[in-house]
Amino acid sequence: MPIVNRIAEFAPEMTEWRRDLHAHPELGFQETRTSDVVAAKLAEWGIEVHRGLGGTGVVGVLRAGSGDRAIGLRADMDALPIDERTGKPYASTNAGVMHACGHDGHTTMLLGAAKYLAETRNFDGVVRFIFQPAEEGVGGAKKMVEDGLFEQFPCERVYGMHNMPGIPVGTFAVMEGPVMAAGDTFEIRIQGRGSHAAMPHQGIDPVIVASNLVIALQTIPSRNVPAQDALVVSVTEFHAGETFNVVPDSVVLRGTCRTLDPDIHASLPDRFRRIVDGVCAAYGASAEIDYRQVFPVTVNAAGPTAVAAEAAGAVASTVRTDCRPLMGSEDFAYMMNLVPGAYIWAGNGDSAPVHHPEYDFNDELLAQGASYWSTLVERELKRA
Repeated sequence: MPIVNRIAEFAPEMTEWRRDLHAHPELGFQETRTSDVVAAKLAEWGIEVHRGLGGTGVVGVLRAGSGDRAIGLRADMDALPIDERTGKPYASTNAGVMHACGHDGHTTMLLGAAKYLAETRNFDGVVRFIFQPAEEGVGGAKKMVEDGLFEQFPCERVYGMHNMPGIPVGTFAVMEGPVMAAGDTFEIRIQGRGSHAAMPHQGIDPVIVASNLVIALQTIPSRNVPAQDALVVSVTEFHAGETFNVVPDSVVLRGTCRTLDPDIHASLPDRFRRIVDGVCAAYGASAEIDYRQVFPVTVNAAGPTAVAAEAAGAVASTVRTDCRPLMGSEDFAYMMNLVPGAYIWAGNGDSAPVHHPEYDFNDELLAQGASYWSTLVERELKRA
């Protein structure tokens, strides 16, 4: 793989950084040690450091030449509430917390690019190194945006990268259009009327209501949207009752909805509530609904996607542009809703899947990922 020579030289350092971060994982909005490490390294390399956006977020600013075009490169920093089972010598030292999605590697790859670009400054413009907290479902990107990320650090384009188990190291995947689904969550509290289990006619059985509702909600993807449009509605929790001979008073359902279509996403809350209210009314029950649109659709813009594919092709043996979108969600979408950009996947080899207690980021990817970031900057902000 044509890795940048200088980055290859300090690749062993990057491995040390990554494994140190892996051994000291921190949950979303708690990345104090991680952000300290990031800020210290950026400052050491002469990069302007800004802290506090999104609480524990860090933004590094590097200028070169006389150009004023600015682009943003984003890496996430948080870990997951998982007990690690890798058995690695650098395994998590924080009980119940683990870098099970590779954010330790993402942070390290962007640090590697920052080190290289600070040394060479072979570009003309401004690079914003965005180290984001709390990607794992708690809205770190949204918080950084609300805190004024792009007002304080305007960007013409913004780029993100995520490792992908199952794709060989040396392969990148990127495509134009929707690449990650919008992600919503819901909680439904169905209120019936409890009774003795031997005399259910004296009550309103919320278990029956909830059971019918689980089925009815599937008519949203099967009968409310075109069959060729991706939509997933999954009820993942069903909480009812405490004993065998009592019909409970209430039932709680929780779950998620995922779609790749922004218009379908916008219509989901209303469709969802109509079905819930209708089923409950049919049985004489009622419902409290907490429906939250957590993440928008992640959409790759045409121009940035072409640049990302070109940069990836310069450092990788294979660049796949025929990949299919994923129904998982990515809060980087909040940044890309405001600034056009591209989100790319980098092969992590034959590892356990992300969010698995045996997952580990592949250190072979570090130098290639840093080379991708550096090449992207040098091509996007090319000197005249």
